[in-house]
Amino acid sequence: MRILYGVQTTGRGHLVRARALIAALKARGHEVHTLFSGPPVEPVWLDAVFEPWTVREGLTHISIDGRVSYMATVRRLHLLKLVKDVRAFDASGFELVISDYEPITARIARRAKLPSLGVGHLYAYAHRIPMAGRNVFNHAVMRRFAPVDVPLGLHWHHFGHPILPPMILPDVPSPDMARDDGPVLVYLGFESLDAVTDLLGRLRDIAFRVYTRVDAPRQVGNVELMPIDRTSFLADLVRARGVICNTGFSLVSEALHLGKRVLTKPVRHQTEQESNAESLEQLGLATVCRTLDPRAIAAWLDSPPPVPMRYPDVMAAVLDWIDTPRHDTLQVLSDTLWSQVGGIRPDAVSLTA
Repeated sequence: MRILYGVQTTGRGHLVRARALIAALKARGHEVHTLFSGPPVEPVWLDAVFEPWTVREGLTHISIDGRVSYMATVRRLHLLKLVKDVRAFDASGFELVISDYEPITARIARRAKLPSLGVGHLYAYAHRIPMAGRNVFNHAVMRRFAPVDVPLGLHWHHFGHPILPPMILPDVPSPDMARDDGPVLVYLGFESLDAVTDLLGRLRDIAFRVYTRVDAPRQVGNVELMPIDRTSFLADLVRARGVICNTGFSLVSEALHLGKRVLTKPVRHQTEQESNAESLEQLGLATVCRTLDPRAIAAWLDSPPPVPMRYPDVMAAVLDWIDTPRHDTLQVLSDTLWSQVGGIRPDAVSLTA
C-alpha cells in the first residue's frame, strides 16, 4: 500500500512516534512518503527512515518562556499558503493518508477523497474528555486542526470512549530494567534554559541532567547540560530519580510506563498541555506545578515512586489493525488494549470533561 504520512513538528514526540511507525510500515512492505510541517526540524531528528519526504510550513503555535504567544502565533499563520500547499500536492497513487496531527496531509486526503487515519494523542479530543478552558473556539480548533476519517486517539485513560493507551515505542526499555539511582532527568524545551539552570542550581544536593540545545555536555554546578540524543536520553530515563518536564504526552507516557515520578509544568495558554495537566491531576498520575519552585521539587522527590503502568504494545496492535482488510471496530481495539493495563482508575469515565 502507498501511504502519505503527515508529521506535525511542533514538539518532538510526533517525530519520534512517526519514525517508529514509518519504519514498521516499511518493514511490512508498505511504501511511505513523509510530509513534515511546523517548525524547522534539527538534522539530529531526521534520518533515512523518513525518506522520501516533503517539507512545508503548515501551522504551529509560538511559545516564549513557557507560554504561548498569541500575537507571535497569529503573525506566523499563512493560511493562503496552506491552501496552496494542499492544492499543489500530487496525491495520485496514494491509497491511505496517516496524519500525526498534521494539517496539510489531513486536507490532502479530503481533497483527493483518500481514506485517512489520525494517530496521536490529540486525536483523543475527537471525544468529550477532560479539556482545560473548554469553549466552542478551543474545541473547534482541536477537532478541525487536522481532521481525519478515523481518529486513533491515545491517552492515559479511555474515559469511556474508543481511545487507545499510550504508544510506547520499541526503543523504550522494559519497566523491569528501571532503577531509581540516577540524576533527576529534566526536559523543559519551552522554558528559558538560563532560568531553569539557575533554579535547579539552588538545590545543590540534588543532581540534575538537563537535555537541551547544547553542542556538547557541560557541567554547571549540580546541573549537567546534555545535547539532545534519544539513546542517551532513554538510558538516563531508565535510572532517573524522577522526571521534570513540560506537559506534552510522549515523555510523560514513557515515564509512567517505567514507574517514574513526574513533575510537570504545562505551557501556559497551550490547550493540549493545560488539558494534559488537568487529566494527570484528576487521574492522580503526576504532580503538576504552574511555576517551578525549589521547595516543591524537593517535596516531590521525597514522595514514593508510582507503580509502573506497563502499557501494552499499542504500535503493533495498530499496525495489525491497519493491515487487516476487515478489521474490528475501534471500540474492540480499545477494549482489548485497555484490558492489558493495570492501575487505571475505573471511575475516570465520570471525571469532569
